[in-house]
Amino acid sequence: MEKSIYLDNSAATKLDKRVFDEMKSYYFDNYAVATSDFGYSKGIEAKEALENARSVIAHRLGASSQEFIFTSGSTESSNLAIKGVVKALGDKKGKHIIVSKIEDYPVLHSAKALEKEGFTIDYLDVDEYGLVNTDKLAELITEKTILVSIQHGNQEIGTLQDIVKIGEICRNKNVIFHTDATHTFTRIPIDVKTVPVDIITVSAHTIHGPKGIGGLYIRKGTEIKKITDGGYQEFDYRAGIENIPGAVGFAKAVELSTDDESIRLRDMRDKIIELVLSRIPDVCLNGHPQRRIPQNANITFHYVEGESVTLHMDMYGISVSTGSACFSKSLEASHVIAAIGGNHERAHGSIRLTFGRFNTMAEIYETVDTIEKVVAQLRLISPLGHKEV
Repeated sequence: MEKSIYLDNSAATKLDKRVFDEMKSYYFDNYAVATSDFGYSKGIEAKEALENARSVIAHRLGASSQEFIFTSGSTESSNLAIKGVVKALGDKKGKHIIVSKIEDYPVLHSAKALEKEGFTIDYLDVDEYGLVNTDKLAELITEKTILVSIQHGNQEIGTLQDIVKIGEICRNKNVIFHTDATHTFTRIPIDVKTVPVDIITVSAHTIHGPKGIGGLYIRKGTEIKKITDGGYQEFDYRAGIENIPGAVGFAKAVELSTDDESIRLRDMRDKIIELVLSRIPDVCLNGHPQRRIPQNANITFHYVEGESVTLHMDMYGISVSTGSACFSKSLEASHVIAAIGGNHERAHGSIRLTFGRFNTMAEIYETVDTIEKVVAQLRLISPLGHKEV
């Protein structure tokens, strides 16, 4: 078997076999839809499994089961959070929304879509580390503001926002606060009894759970309406047959994700940052040096293109991702790196390395050895400027 080191765990994580084992019976044995009251026994059993899973995940957030709904993933969750609040409050309070410039695409593109419908969107600046200016946020909020959406941890550079302070500002000004916690849920503790956040996006695909299942915490009393028509599932917030195997798998993934594991991920993150910055010249760390999620390191290698580094690393059996969007249909550089003041060269030379349960410290050392070799080779032929190595 060929060697393979996977370091793109913020895109998707390997499904834990224990999660799959928990899900299997809901595909092959109890495959009924969730029914209750006077439903048949298989439906009642499916309903119980769904509610047990809901309880496990809600508890991890410090929430009640009635405050958590299942979705198809983080994209749907953030769309429902933003558009659902707009549907509930847009006509009766105002049409002003605030998001940060470095949000993930479900938030940014939802905001841009609403902008075309006549909503006013303020895109909040961040500093060179990716932190929002909370004083500026407070200034931007008006009596017409209905929602602030600022992520907990950034998907690309890993910077952690102060969601307690942001939440306090929003609460004092009577504005709903949504945070995308896709990359922090179970990695950084969030207790909604002490953190003043109204809506939280979470997903299973970043914690070794199944793809296609996510969730949304909605604080009791928050005004939000469903955006898909159909049945009355998920407390009438989301129509459609529930993904019971996915929900069961999500709950198992939450149970398996521990504080000790987050510490191990942090140690790998710190080691790779330390080794790369000490051994390879002309590099810089993107994101905050301390306030960052435990599984993320984002580094710019000057004088080379991130796409070339990614492709050459793949030849050695190591999967990393580029910070730019060049592998997508867009040829634009990373909006996140641009927002923290990075130029075109810095954005296109950035590499994101993200760690998961199945990575080892030995892989970190091997990855650094390979990066050092690849970057040295590419700099000799780089069109971005000759660099002696």
